[in-house]
Amino acid sequence: MTVTADGSATPPAGSNEAKAAAKESLEDYTLRFAPRSYRTWAPAVVATSALGGIAYLADFSIGASIGLAHGTANGILGILTAAIIIFLTGWPLAFYAARYNLDLDLITRGAGFGYYGSVITNIIFATFTFIFFALEGSIMAQGLYLGLGLPRPIGYLVSTVLIFPLVIFGMKALARLQVSTTPLWLVLMVVPVGYLIAFQPDSVNSFFAYQGENGESANFASAMLAAGVCLSLIAQIAEQIDYLRFMPPRTPANRRSWWAAVILAGPGWVIFGATKQIIGMFLAVYLIANVPGATSFATEPVQQLLATYEQMMPQWLALLLAVVLVVISQVKINVTNAYSGSLAWTNAYTRITKRYPGRITFLVVNLLFALALMELNMFDFLNAILSFYANLAMSWICVVAADIAINKYVLGLSPKTPEFRRGMLYDWNPVGVVSLLLSGGVSIAIYFGAFGAAVQPFSPLFAVGIAIVATPLMAILTRGRYYLRRRDDGIDVPMFDEHGNPTDVTLWCHVTEMEFERPDMIASAKTGPDGQPLYLSSLALSTDRLGEHVLPADPGGARPSVTRGRAEVGRESADPGRER
Repeated sequence: MTVTADGSATPPAGSNEAKAAAKESLEDYTLRFAPRSYRTWAPAVVATSALGGIAYLADFSIGASIGLAHGTANGILGILTAAIIIFLTGWPLAFYAARYNLDLDLITRGAGFGYYGSVITNIIFATFTFIFFALEGSIMAQGLYLGLGLPRPIGYLVSTVLIFPLVIFGMKALARLQVSTTPLWLVLMVVPVGYLIAFQPDSVNSFFAYQGENGESANFASAMLAAGVCLSLIAQIAEQIDYLRFMPPRTPANRRSWWAAVILAGPGWVIFGATKQIIGMFLAVYLIANVPGATSFATEPVQQLLATYEQMMPQWLALLLAVVLVVISQVKINVTNAYSGSLAWTNAYTRITKRYPGRITFLVVNLLFALALMELNMFDFLNAILSFYANLAMSWICVVAADIAINKYVLGLSPKTPEFRRGMLYDWNPVGVVSLLLSGGVSIAIYFGAFGAAVQPFSPLFAVGIAIVATPLMAILTRGRYYLRRRDDGIDVPMFDEHGNPTDVTLWCHVTEMEFERPDMIASAKTGPDGQPLYLSSLALSTDRLGEHVLPADPGGARPSVTRGRAEVGRESADPGRER
């Protein structure tokens, strides 16, 4: 509370917003570090939940589309090229999320973009979520049409409305959904493909001999066009991170399982994604070779699965299982798309307006965007949409990955410990913002042919290359000047425990009147009535519309090698009885 000249008390600016946000019953931890008290799952449970989100069938469509367009050899080369890039760039991001329990937006703030600069990347990611929600919803509508005769426009609406109640609650509900549905999904997915390989070996030979609709032989340009489509999925690591941030602390006892979970559910998601793309290509070629007129529907996963099941069982049962698999797959991914998208929109809106509308508001917004795309039949323009989007997604992910891997660990110009709190960061950091604009702008220009047809297929590789070069170059040119605005956060409590994990010590937030764990807290620029220090949570600070609690900048700016809180453990607080 703030005491006025006449001795009366007035609530701090934005306190009502902060209290409403902090007391929200949903388990989303929007704008926040994920506290240790909530992260009670074993590494294997978190990994299973994260991998449940990649059950989507869009990979089947993507693989089928590039296979039909460019042939098997070019398609596989493109898929593998994209997979290697996605794995390498996803590694540092997944590690940071699991180690420091932050989502990718919070990581991006301190990895070259600044407090407001990362809003740009939040919008890129939010766009990713509703584009892919629309794609997956379209596939579900195809299944509902085939199985129930439901008109596709109505199927689009059903596939959207169905997801809403499943995403109202956060990680606990999503974890139960993903873990419980994964065994059935695996059986329905693996059995039909295994059947074709075992009992129709000629289908394998036909697959490897297929040269696409235009009879293309293997060539690098076609393979890179295929890679460009696959690389649009690079932003999937952000959705994996929305689960990985709930990993338990890494200790000597769980070290092996912790690392296995992070690698498998982090960058390792692309191993499963690339496998599904190749399977989708295989099934599409099988349909074209064995079903008359299949060219018109060979990219639809439900048709691919139905044709395969029909080789094994009666038609009615084949149809039932195909529809069940499609619905399970699309629900598993679209709860993740909706959840992650609502977080991204809420993050961006709250930072810009200093108002917290609640995640449900933007859950509705994200679903409406997706529904509009479905009704506009975006499925027919899949390759064009994904190829264009890939340039922006790759630029963002590669800039952040380069900042972590090169600027932090090689050059030492970016602070190794991630920072996300308002007041500790500059509003804008030219390292990430300029690198993103340069990488994304040039690669999009190449994509649209501005530099000639010869280099046009390679726009994704230019996006990756420019981001990796520009990010350390900008850090060198700015000498790391714009990463941190302050050297310490004014709290005399260590940030990390003896194993290097964020500590679970709690402090009292004088704005929300709640306790938060140490990594989420920062000192206020205001003091109490008797001059005692006041602390508040990063969430409360984000809704401070007057900026009265934002700590002043260090004279001349802060260098990257800062301390996160003072070394000594102090016991003074605004309310000593509230500190734990």
